[in-house]
Amino acid sequence: MGHDHQHHMPASLNMNRAFIIGIILNVVFVVLEAVAGFYFHSLSLLSDAGHNLADVGTLLLSLVAFKLVKIKSNERYTYGYKKTSILAALLNSVILLISIGVIAYEAIRRFINPQPVPGLDIALIAGIGIIINFSSALLFFKGKDDDLNVKSAYLHLLSDALVSLVIVIGGVAIYFLKWFWLDPFLSLVVVVVILISTWHLLRDSLRLSLDGVPSGISLTDIKEMALKVKGILDLHHIHIWAMSTTENALTAHLVLAPDINLDQELSIKKELKHQLEHKNIHHITLEVERRADDCDDKDKSAHRS
Repeated sequence: MGHDHQHHMPASLNMNRAFIIGIILNVVFVVLEAVAGFYFHSLSLLSDAGHNLADVGTLLLSLVAFKLVKIKSNERYTYGYKKTSILAALLNSVILLISIGVIAYEAIRRFINPQPVPGLDIALIAGIGIIINFSSALLFFKGKDDDLNVKSAYLHLLSDALVSLVIVIGGVAIYFLKWFWLDPFLSLVVVVVILISTWHLLRDSLRLSLDGVPSGISLTDIKEMALKVKGILDLHHIHIWAMSTTENALTAHLVLAPDINLDQELSIKKELKHQLEHKNIHHITLEVERRADDCDDKDKSAHRS
């Protein structure tokens, strides 16, 4: 097994705090935007409020997953609850897809029969949204490359800020040009933004839930890296999967030269594991073979890490 990296803990604590702050800020803004949307009869504000509410759900699910990941393994769940972080990301994407359908339906209905709305008031509320969403997104900037849920939170909040910017521009245009059809049109823009971001989240989370190879890891690269270690003849039967949105695992058959002794074998495995950890693979099991032609589907005596 690869050793645990203790320096991840402060980052986890910071992300936990980021989720809580992000949830509070966005709940306040959802209430403000929803009230303003109903008061001004603005579909663009209401659809954006629905989008932000879905993101609050995303943050809540991710926070719960963050907590569950830390629960220790037991006899029934030998990996603990690490995979809940992947399931949370998958559920988040499904929720967002449902919200897309609701917003799109109402936008098309309003587009056919546009209603007068106060452009400057809409722009003001959306302007507040830019500040809140962009500030919230910055909370997740440092951790976005280490965790799928953190990345999804960052992208959603950043896209919310961009959507709010579009609504500000639209609100100003409605005020000066009286183009009331812009309100439902901007709702359709929100739909497109959600669809693009959700599609990537759905694709990544579905792949990980099916134990697919995590993004950024290539089996070919792993094998080429292993063959550069002195004494390794081959690495095959490679399986790589995600245990959570932050931890990956690998099992493989490691073929060594026949003259490698036990001490050399341990040194080779240690070197390979060290390199694999730099590829973000921390849970590693290697079955050692002495000759390349010994590998078949039958059970064989082997050393395991």
